[in-house]
Amino acid sequence: MFDSITGKLNDAFSSINRGRLNEANIREGMKQVRQALLEADVNYDVARDFMKRVTEQAVGDKVLKSLRPSEQIVGIVYQELVLLLGGDPRESEFSPRPTSAELGVKRDGLTVIMMCGLQGSGKTTTCGKLARALKQEKLETVLVAADLQRPAAIEQLKTLGGQLDVEVYAEDPASSSPVQVCRNGVKHARKSGAQVVILDTAGRLHVDDDLMRELRQIDNKCAPDSAIYVADAMTGQDAVNSAIAFNDALELDGVILTKTDGDTRGGAALSIRAVTGVPLKFIGTGETLDGLEAFHPTRMAQRILGGGDMGTLLEKAQREFDGEELEDAQRKMAEGKFDLNDFRKQMGMIGKLGSMRSIMKMIPGMGQMADLDPNVDMEKELRHVGGIIDAMTPDERRNPDQIDRSRRNRIARGAGSDPADVNKLLKDFKGMAGAMQGISQKGSMRDRMKAVQEMAGQAAANPGGRIAQDKQRSKRGPQDKASLREKKKKERQRAKKQRKKKR
Repeated sequence: MFDSITGKLNDAFSSINRGRLNEANIREGMKQVRQALLEADVNYDVARDFMKRVTEQAVGDKVLKSLRPSEQIVGIVYQELVLLLGGDPRESEFSPRPTSAELGVKRDGLTVIMMCGLQGSGKTTTCGKLARALKQEKLETVLVAADLQRPAAIEQLKTLGGQLDVEVYAEDPASSSPVQVCRNGVKHARKSGAQVVILDTAGRLHVDDDLMRELRQIDNKCAPDSAIYVADAMTGQDAVNSAIAFNDALELDGVILTKTDGDTRGGAALSIRAVTGVPLKFIGTGETLDGLEAFHPTRMAQRILGGGDMGTLLEKAQREFDGEELEDAQRKMAEGKFDLNDFRKQMGMIGKLGSMRSIMKMIPGMGQMADLDPNVDMEKELRHVGGIIDAMTPDERRNPDQIDRSRRNRIARGAGSDPADVNKLLKDFKGMAGAMQGISQKGSMRDRMKAVQEMAGQAAANPGGRIAQDKQRSKRGPQDKASLREKKKKERQRAKKQRKKKR
């Protein structure tokens, strides 16, 4: 979502960093930051106020007289971004909150959540995503199909409920009304002992009086604990304007921004909180039911500045990965016993987190690597690597050092690949295994992340290259490659003459 603005902000910071830093070039750099915000479709008033606060701090004596003024400026922009998004810069990025806490689910009794938004915003799918997240927390949830405006909405919600094994309450649209469906759905949920009921209300193609009247009636009759507005991030400032209208009618408790993985400039995410005062709760990252992330201002600010999002990545890993398998892999890495069988297993686990490119963008320092060649199909490359490993015998996967030229040729034939690809995989794995052993022996998570970041920076500086390894030389020291080749050539010639004499 923030690829464009991230690139432009980095360009602005680079221009500030060139030459001697003074107030004039800081102000020039700030103009570029302002332009980046406006091109990202950030609300004009929001961008103006943001830049006023940043510039006032950036041109002060405290920054100009500091040892690293350019880093101070990035820090100021980060802090103001966090505040703009409704967060606290002092908050740790590793502070997960369950979905139930974000939605304000009560400990006792029934929590009623009213979902609203325009048609096409992904509201019904988002209801399913929330139900899935709540079910993972062992909370009994009922979905209420109250969107009688869109013909397929009821069937869509029933399909999602079937996939999740979550009950869906619905009535015949011909003999009911949205208000009646919601009231009866809440009564049914209370009788069945459910803890949460989600009302999927009707939308329209645009904000109109009939829609707002209907939503106010549902709000009055059902008294929901939370009213959540679902906004399409791809509509930019239209999403912000619609949020204002819905908030005026309902007093919203939160916003969920959908389609953030699409071709969107990110202006809605940076504007909604500032314009409406309503906090962003979640972002939707795809059509699959697991494509929902809690919104953390600190993490989002890091993403915007190209600093990745390790907090969200680690939370995903904790949800998707088997804890015992992770501990076993970490132990093997620390002991230097991590083999190609383990590597193949880890590849399969990583696939659960999303596309390789999206994962790399969450790791500090690897975002640039992900964009080095946007035409590269990373998933295809991973499947190719998996095919090579699968073509090895179990013993070869356990002991890759024994794979000689004849074995490489056999593995390449079995994988439909080239011996050079097999050779590259083996060398890359050797380098990676050594690096991961060092990382796994780091004490704290912060130290591990720092080591990953350093490794990523090394790889970004050497695109297409392998992880650097210190070559172990004998006491004779480094050898000249040309003279070494010539020496080997003479040895082969002598050996050939010896064979001829023996005939």
